[in-house]
Amino acid sequence: MTVSPTVAVIGGGPAGLMAAEVLSASGAQVHVYDAMPSVGRKFLLAGRGGLNLTHSEPFDVFMTRFGERRAQLEPMLALFGPQQMREWASGLGIETFVGTSGRVFPTDMKAAPLLRAWLHRLRAAGVQFHMRHRWMGDGVFDTASLRFATPAGGIAAKADAVVLALGGASWARLGSDGAWVPWLQAQGVEVAPLLAANSGFDGTGWSEHFSSRFAGQPFKSVAISFTDSHGRHFARKGEFVATAKGIEGSLIYAASALLRDEIAAKGSATLLLDLLPDRSAEQVLAAVTHPRGARSLSSHLKSRLGLEGIKAGVLHEALGREAMQDAAQLAATIKAVPLKLIATRPVDEAISTAGGVRFDALDAQLMSNALPGVFAAGEMLDWEAPTGGYLLTASMASGAAAARGAIRRLGLG
Repeated sequence: MTVSPTVAVIGGGPAGLMAAEVLSASGAQVHVYDAMPSVGRKFLLAGRGGLNLTHSEPFDVFMTRFGERRAQLEPMLALFGPQQMREWASGLGIETFVGTSGRVFPTDMKAAPLLRAWLHRLRAAGVQFHMRHRWMGDGVFDTASLRFATPAGGIAAKADAVVLALGGASWARLGSDGAWVPWLQAQGVEVAPLLAANSGFDGTGWSEHFSSRFAGQPFKSVAISFTDSHGRHFARKGEFVATAKGIEGSLIYAASALLRDEIAAKGSATLLLDLLPDRSAEQVLAAVTHPRGARSLSSHLKSRLGLEGIKAGVLHEALGREAMQDAAQLAATIKAVPLKLIATRPVDEAISTAGGVRFDALDAQLMSNALPGVFAAGEMLDWEAPTGGYLLTASMASGAAAARGAIRRLGLG
């Protein structure tokens, strides 16, 4: 009787689980190893406020979100993209809906039921899970001699192929600690430095008055714009949050790659904050210069433009008491508050990471050129994307792609 080949999937996040699913369907014996007590821990935490599975925008628009890595990711996403993600969830008994922003969510918004259904299906397909098995990549790097540290001591395992899905370096407490980087580099695998992606930033410093009153509060219905020193431009409406030292939140995350790279190159990046994106500069100037009689300036701005709270606070931060009295300068600043950023928040605080195994260190099947039989998938690859379902969809698409590569190498399909 022919014995099915064995594949070790190291990493139990979405990319690793998708690789396990595709591999098991091919007839391979699949073993998933993870250092944590359970799989999908970052997946569960990310879905705590509502699991954003993917995005409903047209595929051509969807692909623009991957920037310079579009060419590498498009073949994978053409096979497992937004529509396939929704169909996959439906196959697990999880129906989805499109929110007002175009993002796609499970109808109950929760990650746990989906993960439970997924694991049930994987186990039924014969996938075996090995928890608290930390891969010791600093040892012999060979599919025939994989070493793991476990609570019971070190063990060795053999596999005919390996899929690495070890994540990036954000949220280390959930398992993505980037420890694999020097291990792969020592084996001749080229790895781009891991950088914070979808991250917050520190500015030159809010005043104590502003920070004590507004840290943790959102800027709602605003827009930001930024042009870097290479002429690349970003402009979008949305919302974000003031922190004790700077800013973070979905709108900032969308621009974080440009801001991060500009800070790295130039030492700072200054974005412009439009507090009233639905009003023209002329309308704002007319409202500011409208006679206010005995009303205070703050009452006037609140009455004429609805500017109060954190929006009024940031104007005082930018202008100071004297400049606030200059109508033309005040009106111009309402439409373009300069926010100077000087540091990206630490990578472990970021939602995701950029950098990772370079695509030119892999073949078209995501197999390492330096390590035949070893494939890489998910966030440990050198790509990044904004939040909005792009990260999860591409991670799972790459897991499926790496599995197809292993299947092809093993002659299973």
